[in-house]
This record gives sequence, structure tokens and C-alpha cells, in this order.
Amino acid sequence: MIKRLAMTTVTLMLLAGTPAAADEAKDFQEIRSLSLGLALELAKATLESCRKQDFQVAVAIIDRGGALQVLLRDGFAGPHTPETARRKAWTALSFRTNTSDLIPLTQAGQAASGIRHVDGALVLGGGRLVRSAGRLVGAIGVSGAPGGDRDDFCADAAIEALDERLNPL
Repeated sequence: MIKRLAMTTVTLMLLAGTPAAADEAKDFQEIRSLSLGLALELAKATLESCRKQDFQVAVAIIDRGGALQVLLRDGFAGPHTPETARRKAWTALSFRTNTSDLIPLTQAGQAASGIRHVDGALVLGGGRLVRSAGRLVGAIGVSGAPGGDRDDFCADAAIEALDERLNPL
């Protein structure tokens, strides 16, 4: 009888602990974010892509949390370009949308037009999301090419060039 009572007590204790373990899994999230090394490689590849087209730009890479990881500025890029690149990357990450895609959505009269009034947001082409295995891991901001579409092109070329590192098998 005592042996049976002890087994029942142990069983109840184990069952009582199971929901706590399940709750703990819900209480924490695992995130994936760019390493400094990969962020630097993305910035260099973006800068190189722009240089091949004779564009002098600044490139900002921000991590999953929105913090600046890397900022590179070519020698003849305008003085406004570092901050503009950072804000483009931050805007893309914050709203989970490439900044070129935000342009029509945030025009006057559109439901999302208020985004343009968010402190720090900059709705100009050149802010691109960086994903790894389908998960958002950071963003690239480019400023200085003659047009946001060309800023986008430089960032997209870098993402494509580093696809194997961003999406390992």
C-alpha cells in the first residue's frame, strides 16, 4: 500500500511538472540575428555592388532588434548618406516591409500614411529586409545612388551574393 501511494505521488509530481515545462517554452522565444561577420560581409558586398555602377554610397546594416551593426561610407558619398542609410534600414525592419514597397502604401490619404510621421522612419527606396531560412534577421539601408531603385539593386545584389551563407542547407 505504501509502495503504491509513493508511486502515485511520484506520478502526480511528474504530471504537475509537465505543464510548467510547456509554459516555459511559451514564455521565451528564440531569435535568429546576423552575426557581426555576416553583417560586415553584407555591407561590403552592397558597397561593392554600388561601386561597380560608379555610385558612391553609405551602407547600414542593422540587426534583428534594430541596432546598428555596420556602417560603411564611400569617400565621396554625401554627408547625409550614413544617417539616411541607417533610417532606411530601420524603417524596413520596423515595418517588416522593404521601403520601396512602403512608398505607395504611405501616400497621403492611404491607411498607412501615418508611418511617415513615426520618429526615425524614412520612406524612400533603399531599405531592404534580410531573411535567413524565412526568418527576418536584419535589414540593409543604402543611400547615395541616383534613386532608391538603384539603392535597392545594390542591396539585393549583396543578399543574392551571400545567399548560401544566409540560407545554409
